[in-house]
Amino acid sequence: MWNRMMMIVGAICVAIAFYIVTRIRRFSFVRSFAGSHPALSWILPSLAVVAVALIFLFVFNVTTMAVVLLHLMIGFLLTDLVFLFLPKGDSRDLQCAIGLAVTVIYLGIGWFNAWHVYRTDYTIVTDKALPKENIRLVEIADSHLGITLNARNFQKQIDRIQAENPDLVVIVGDYVDDDSSKEDMIACCEALRTLDTTYGVYFVYGNHDDGYFNYRNFTSQELRDSLTANGVTILEDEAVLLGADPALAAADGERFDIGGFYLIGRRDRSMRRRSSAEALTTELPEDRYRIMLDHQPNDYAAETAAGADLVLSGHTHGGHIFPAGFIGLWMKANDRVYGWEKRENTNFIVTSGISGWAIPFKTGTTSEYVVVDIHH
Repeated sequence: MWNRMMMIVGAICVAIAFYIVTRIRRFSFVRSFAGSHPALSWILPSLAVVAVALIFLFVFNVTTMAVVLLHLMIGFLLTDLVFLFLPKGDSRDLQCAIGLAVTVIYLGIGWFNAWHVYRTDYTIVTDKALPKENIRLVEIADSHLGITLNARNFQKQIDRIQAENPDLVVIVGDYVDDDSSKEDMIACCEALRTLDTTYGVYFVYGNHDDGYFNYRNFTSQELRDSLTANGVTILEDEAVLLGADPALAAADGERFDIGGFYLIGRRDRSMRRRSSAEALTTELPEDRYRIMLDHQPNDYAAETAAGADLVLSGHTHGGHIFPAGFIGLWMKANDRVYGWEKRENTNFIVTSGISGWAIPFKTGTTSEYVVVDIHH
């Protein structure tokens, strides 16, 4: 299936590249340079397009190459349409220059949005008891190590997160990808160990963490071992009680109210034998605050019915490349693409991710880590 998809993408890229070549050869300097050799007016633009394509292919990947070519095509198409309604004249140089400039500026902004990590904060108020007046958690998701985040850049973000003085740090899936290197994976797990929090660092799997193509130089077990060796707790359809006061424990071992709040980590929707939201909460006291981690934001009705107070997700990258987010909502692939929403008594937050999959541009959103303050 993937080979067939790559062949289709390749054919589309060739068609797009041909259209771009026809626009570049409109430049007067190209025609002038070609002179009495018309073939040169095709060869030179073709070489330029191939060079750009190969740079993005070998520095990044085929997806990035396709995205760049697609946006060049759209830039030229838009200027073609605009100039249809303008007075006729010898404006081909201006038309092509505007199309090229618009594309470069647009993708330049997308490049900045992908590589620059913003801080986004939310405040949630609850009437449930908390172990302290304010609990601050930091959520990161979709680091897809190796696209915009290598070990050095990831450590910088961890230093920023530590400066937030978090009580809790949660990693909500797609920590690594098929293109992540073992060296970056190990170094970034070691960076997580430097976090000093009240309640710890927790991780749930996303759909990319186990990998799809099996060509990266580390296994899923090595990822698991590296996370746990660096103090990260992996939650797989389980709940942990945090902030409980052991001094309130009953000596006879009977069930008792010891305070605290629950952190519930769900297996990803892509995995087998995933428990329902209801099954994960049915035995939990209703008066305790419940934070649920679910990589993909597409089970809102069940999570609301299960009585989760706060659900944290990623996966959508906030739309990543416009208009992908709107398409995802239209196809009902996700309940939400980005931001905060409240349904009944459940708060939902979807982060755009601290990086993104495959493409070093974000034209539909920005990169971020999320700070959530939960007040009583």
